[in-house]
Amino acid sequence: MSCEHLICAHCAGPVVEGRCPACRAARAHVHHHGFGGLTPQLLIAAALILLLGLLIVTRVIG
Repeated sequence: MSCEHLICAHCAGPVVEGRCPACRAARAHVHHHGFGGLTPQLLIAAALILLLGLLIVTRVIG
């Protein structure tokens, strides 16, 4: 779904521009992704931290 053609009932502006809080909330709701708030950058950072932790553990044990 896209918000390109949606018009805000609060400010009568295009939702895609996000002029008012209602527009921004509607745009965020339409473009909500199923990651539960996790961005791809956050997932990459978590993977790198996990990898670094595993490397440290293998150095300590081995």
